[in-house]
Amino acid sequence: MANTLVQFRTEETARIKAVSICEKLGIDLPTYLRMCMSRLIQENGVPFSMKIDEISENKGIQAMKAASRIAVENGISDMTLDEINAEITEARK
Repeated sequence: MANTLVQFRTEETARIKAVSICEKLGIDLPTYLRMCMSRLIQENGVPFSMKIDEISENKGIQAMKAASRIAVENGISDMTLDEINAEITEARK
């Protein structure tokens, strides 16, 4: 499937605020815009609301933060993908 570039103009202050919100959500603005387009198509309408005040209640984000903290505590936060895959292969034996 071919990719295409989608561009539009917005006020700089709006772009800066949007980038800041996306960063707090752990994504970048282009990722957010791709998510919007995908969900818009899937749901045939605007399907969701993402608000910063909901982040602390989001169990997925809490789980990712806990996993990151555990990785740092166990000295494995800087493992490469190959090292991670080797650990998984070994654990499956």
